[in-house]
Amino acid sequence: MTEHPAQHAAAEKLALVLANHGMQRMTARVLATLLFTEQNSMTMGDLAGRLRASSGAISGAIKMLTSVGLVEPVPAPGSRRDHYRLRDNAWATLFTNQNEVISAMQAAAEAGIAATEPDSVARHRLTQMHGFYAFLLAEIPALLQRWQHHPGSAGQ
Repeated sequence: MTEHPAQHAAAEKLALVLANHGMQRMTARVLATLLFTEQNSMTMGDLAGRLRASSGAISGAIKMLTSVGLVEPVPAPGSRRDHYRLRDNAWATLFTNQNEVISAMQAAAEAGIAATEPDSVARHRLTQMHGFYAFLLAEIPALLQRWQHHPGSAGQ
């Protein structure tokens, strides 16, 4: 399937934004390609051809995107190749996976609080950090519940 020049440009622009905000460039390009494709799924070969990239670079990007829950392998009857697609509700899944990071940050703040003097400036900063991450963890379930009922979600 041929890609429209405007779609290609938009996908590359999105990939650049993602790369400028910390995502590895090839991972960002693979994610953007999976977002913009009209195909139900793509193989690593499809992605390598579309992006003019090595299979190793595509494989690394797919592994990373799969590990965070954005991309999933899909069965492709009659094909011997692995097929991948952007996961339904990928963004909510990604956000939910961030709970581990938030919990780790909260635990680090707790350890820091225990290691500092009661009236110290460091303890005050660490207490704010701990409170912020505790607030986020408490708010995420309600936020995701609201998203499920939002017109833009896959649940609608």
